[in-house]
Amino acid sequence: MTHLCSADEIEDGEARRFNVEGHRIAVVRIGETFHAIGDRCSHANYSLSDGIVWPDDCAIECPKHFSKFNLRTGLPDVFPATQPVPVYTVSLADGEVEVELP
Repeated sequence: MTHLCSADEIEDGEARRFNVEGHRIAVVRIGETFHAIGDRCSHANYSLSDGIVWPDDCAIECPKHFSKFNLRTGLPDVFPATQPVPVYTVSLADGEVEVELP
């Protein structure tokens, strides 16, 4: 597991971008749950961490063309995005957010 930050550095409903070992990752906090997905929209090279978090849908919306990506599966819900983004396993250890890289 690779350390990213302290859990309290990400507010509920917020997304934050990390560049780790060649991976651009968006970490999203919904309540006490953290999700990590690829930060590049699969339709165009826009940062998903700049988008809107939809807690009830467990999704994040691309700020450019408004496709929403499921934080559990990486799948988009509407056009123009048709391809999923990577999903990473996240864990909390002693209040620290860690991600498993492939």
